[in-house]
Amino acid sequence: MPGQNLTRDEAIARAATVTTTSYDVVLDLTRGEQTFSSTTTARFSATPGGSTFIDLIAAEVRSIVLNGRPLDPAQVYADSRIALEGLEADNELVVEADCSYMHTGEGLHRFTDPADGQTYLYTQFEVPDSRRVYAVFEQPDLKASFTFTVTVPAAWTVLSNSPTPEPTDAGEGARTFAFAPTERMSSYITAIVAGPYEGVRDEYVADDGRVIPLGVYCRASLAQHMDAEEILEITKRGFAYYEELFSTPYAFTKYDQIFVPEFNAGAMENAGCVTHRDDYIFRSRPVQARVERRAVTILHELAHMWFGDMVTMTWWNDLWLNESFAEYTSTLATAETTRWSDAWTTFQTIEKGWAYNQDQLSSTHPVAAEINDLHDVEVNFDGITYAKGASVLAALVGYVGRENFFTGIRNYLAAHAYANAELSDLLAELEAVSGRDLSAWTRVWLQEAGVTTLRTEITVADGLVSRAAIRQEIPEGSPASLRPHRVVLGLYSLTGQGEQARLERTGRVELDVDGELAEVPELVGSARPDVIVLNDEDLTYAKVRLDEDSLRLGLEHIEAFTESLPRSVVLASAWDMVRDGELASSRFLQAALRALGVEEHSSVLQGLLGRITTCLSAYLPPQRRRELASPTAQGLLDLARAARPGSDKQLQLVRALAAHATTPEQLDAVAGILEGTTVLEGLAVDQDLRWELLIGLVAAGGHGQERIEAEAGRDVTTTGRERAAEARASIPTAQAKEAAWRALVDDASMPNETQVRVLRGLTNVERSPELLVPYIAEYVREAEGIWESRTFHMAENLLRGLWSSATVGLEGADPIGALRGWLAEHEQAPAALRRTVRENLDAAERVASAQQAEAALR
Repeated sequence: MPGQNLTRDEAIARAATVTTTSYDVVLDLTRGEQTFSSTTTARFSATPGGSTFIDLIAAEVRSIVLNGRPLDPAQVYADSRIALEGLEADNELVVEADCSYMHTGEGLHRFTDPADGQTYLYTQFEVPDSRRVYAVFEQPDLKASFTFTVTVPAAWTVLSNSPTPEPTDAGEGARTFAFAPTERMSSYITAIVAGPYEGVRDEYVADDGRVIPLGVYCRASLAQHMDAEEILEITKRGFAYYEELFSTPYAFTKYDQIFVPEFNAGAMENAGCVTHRDDYIFRSRPVQARVERRAVTILHELAHMWFGDMVTMTWWNDLWLNESFAEYTSTLATAETTRWSDAWTTFQTIEKGWAYNQDQLSSTHPVAAEINDLHDVEVNFDGITYAKGASVLAALVGYVGRENFFTGIRNYLAAHAYANAELSDLLAELEAVSGRDLSAWTRVWLQEAGVTTLRTEITVADGLVSRAAIRQEIPEGSPASLRPHRVVLGLYSLTGQGEQARLERTGRVELDVDGELAEVPELVGSARPDVIVLNDEDLTYAKVRLDEDSLRLGLEHIEAFTESLPRSVVLASAWDMVRDGELASSRFLQAALRALGVEEHSSVLQGLLGRITTCLSAYLPPQRRRELASPTAQGLLDLARAARPGSDKQLQLVRALAAHATTPEQLDAVAGILEGTTVLEGLAVDQDLRWELLIGLVAAGGHGQERIEAEAGRDVTTTGRERAAEARASIPTAQAKEAAWRALVDDASMPNETQVRVLRGLTNVERSPELLVPYIAEYVREAEGIWESRTFHMAENLLRGLWSSATVGLEGADPIGALRGWLAEHEQAPAALRRTVRENLDAAERVASAQQAEAALR
């Protein structure tokens, strides 16, 4: 929003003027449903005679007193800033204000549970939203100690960064919780969670006898579903693993995890008071990929307690380091401390796919991105910041050695405990312990954007390999340079026929690729392997192109791989070719269905089914979508019937069938499962699956409003309310789409998670994409107004979700031209807005390229 930005230069200047000491924050959360009172006492030193500003977003500022001197709010408060003049060496500022509850997952979010009428609050402050709750110098390098005093209704509890104290009676049905001061920390990781949350307590006992209190909480209507024992067991294993790995004790006094409603992200690393989205509390049977993701998320946030919370970036340009480190170490911890020992396969399938997609957009940026202001950082919570950065850190571990890497981490944590640091500080520690100069490595991997391509080159004479090499290329338009890679060539032999066919690894070559060409003399003179898998074991970050024979045979016999990871690497390479317009979508579709016949890894299944959806909803030309929709859905139905009863695979396939069924027979099968007239052995049709089945039938035209309302009556919960909204938006009529569009664009009060569901329903048009053609023009007409009228998160969600590339290739539709026209006419629009629109254009152009590759096959 205008006037609520902060530039890096302003932050540097303010940090040169001000050193923060402490904040006393007093909140009264008993004053109604719209606002709450906030009184902040900030103590800080400053350059005598200097001037600066403190941040606050408030409905009303009632009083401002600086060093005993009243200031007129009308004169000094504007655009989220309170101007402070005539500072002394030591200062005390008292600000009394009324602040607003939010329904967007930002600031202090307020939620009332339709299941029981109970109200719950929680804060979400990353990046710049602690200023929505109290007056604060909102930048990560101005750390301080925080003391919170919170008054709430008597039936509520309050959780924060410090242990929850015994409350005192505040009269009139209220209680006050006066928390002890926190350790020094950045404001974005402070937290207040309030409401009738229910929980389970436990403790972690360290090897040296230290006891860390643990807690797991959720709202009352979900408490019966909370599997606290598993959550706490993963947490305790993570504590033991990280304390040993980092040789650094946990830095805070306790560790609570609260599963909260309508959360925007997966979780948030508030120090000692982590918040998770509460659909990680599984009221129905989840797919195992989701359970694994929860474990990784738990360990990701726990890793932040050391890397991010105890030692914090100086400015947001090192956000990637916080997130990439947590993503890398949480995957490592998941693989080495939990039952998901193949977590790196999941990382290759899901996380790296996200990174490769993001890194090929026009908005790609270096891992260590230049962050000039808050708007820059808000759009950089992306696949590069998380997944590419984690991939690069994995390569760095290989480059300096695991022992050296974590020795450097330990030294870094010790040198900067409770303070701030920069990438250069970490690199200095790694260089000191490894003896390696990391300047060249840093330049090509961290300071340059883009992805390079590795390509296998094989020459065969008389059945023997006469030459083998790996060529590194810079794709057209990529800003990347040639990079050093450590790769494995997996050599696979095909044995047996039909269902007995097996692709088994019979050889392995590990080598460095540094520059344009790396010869592989180990293969020369030997018989050509049937399939050569480049980047087997997934050691590096690069686009991969197999040689032509390996690609053909690998896809034709994809189900013959005896291990999930090489199969996933081959399919990932093929998918990247589809996205680049080098391979027809139908060829990938055929291979994916065959792979589904043998694949059991939950996350790989999830990834394959997602890519099948992309083919059927966009990458295939409209006519080919209609031709292939029915046989693909039939394949999914046959696979679901053949799946092991009660298996995760069975559940995922049934959900996919509901999304893609088209023929009367297929729709009857879905309806039969929903209504109980068709029974798949072992399949529990619980409430969440009922919604998946019903929404699939609704989107296919099989059910309408009456059936949706009946199901909503069965599920009087927040999830039921959200899924009903999604179902209504999925009805394949012009009237339903218009109603959904207008609600999304016009109703700024729609809660964030409801918005997500309605967007999903609006664009659920796989069987009827023409319904979205009118909204091409509507999108370009409304985009700027949406950006100006919503908070950043809500505007970004809307502008991504309202756009669909499903209309590409439809007669009379020109979505690509519409977006190009908007960008040409809005060259002065905010950079973050232009980036969002440009990324939508990138997606549409990629769809057009994929459709052309399919058309060329015909």
